[in-house]
Amino acid sequence: MTRMDIQEAKSVVCDAGKKLLAIGLVEGTWGNISVKIDENRMVITPSGKKYENQTPDDMVVVNIHDLSYEGPLKPSSERGLHAEIYKQRKNINAVIHNHSTHACTVAAARKDIPPIMDDMVQIVGPSIRVADYAISGTKKLTKNVIKALKGRNGALLANHGAVCIGRDLDEAFVTCQVLEKACKIFVDVQSIGGGVSINKVEAFAMHQYFLKKYSKQAME
Repeated sequence: MTRMDIQEAKSVVCDAGKKLLAIGLVEGTWGNISVKIDENRMVITPSGKKYENQTPDDMVVVNIHDLSYEGPLKPSSERGLHAEIYKQRKNINAVIHNHSTHACTVAAARKDIPPIMDDMVQIVGPSIRVADYAISGTKKLTKNVIKALKGRNGALLANHGAVCIGRDLDEAFVTCQVLEKACKIFVDVQSIGGGVSINKVEAFAMHQYFLKKYSKQAME
């Protein structure tokens, strides 16, 4: 990912929030979005302000290591989760936490999604795990989500929503869309006996191919 300056990062994060709202992946003030500027800083959405009312200047610059921030607006309460993802996953440069309907449905049922769709296993990973429940904004939630994201670009948060990550914001956004689609299909196929999984070895290989070859060609 080409590094952005702070103002560019604020603009893309603000625009992403409005886009998520427009297609129904978030509502009101729920959810949060960030991009990594460098190894020490990220830009994240503010706490408690509706997406439609946000401007680039409302986006908050946060120190990834100590969570201190610049400016008068408070950053999202999930800034600790975003920061830890950036520290643990060095190739990740964007994080989206959303509350889309079907993701929330499966998260409330606390059911992992097996490898049931090609695009899911390629983009999200060979399964979608549900992180154990913990209160929002806590270190316990962060720990649980990091575990659920291992080897994956997306995870569900029990009784809460979803977290999707990417090497850039576009990739994180596509991951959100594919994860939501996978959750919808997972729910729908229960009415006809449940989905049939792709072989686990093939699912893993497909995800690795996407990460190492296909996605790099698409990003060129």
